[in-house]
Amino acid sequence: MIDRFTDEYFFLSNFYESKVTYDGITYLNNEAAFQAMKTLDEDERRRFALLDPDAAKKAGRKVSLRADWEDVKTDLMYEICKAKFTQNDDLARKLSATGDEELVEGNSWGDRIWGKVNGQGENRLGIILMKIREELRQ
Repeated sequence: MIDRFTDEYFFLSNFYESKVTYDGITYLNNEAAFQAMKTLDEDERRRFALLDPDAAKKAGRKVSLRADWEDVKTDLMYEICKAKFTQNDDLARKLSATGDEELVEGNSWGDRIWGKVNGQGENRLGIILMKIREELRQ
C-alpha cells in the first residue's frame, strides 16, 4: 500500500507541479485546475492558470461557487487527474509502475473526502488514481 503522496510518490498529489490543460486552459498543477472548476466564470478560471497549489487552494475558497459543485466535483477530479496522466507520459509511466498497490492519500490536515486520516475516509483521490492506472494499462 502507498499511503502517502509524498517523497517518491509526490507525483500522485494534486500539489505536484506538472502542467495540465483542462477545458481550454493550461494550469501549472492539478490543484489549480480543480479549484478553477469551482466556478463557471471563465475569467475567474483563467486567474488560476499561473497559481501554485497553495495559492490556488486559497483562491478556490473565494470564487463564485457553481450551484452544482457537490454533484460534479468527483467527476471533475477524475477528468483533471486523467488529463494529468495522459498529457504527461513520464507521470503515466510512474503511475503504472505502482503496480497493484492500493493508493491512499493519507493526510494529517483532516481531509476524509479525497483521502484518509488515521485510516478513516473516502479516499476519492486514491480511488480515482487507481481507476486511471487501470485505464492506462488497457
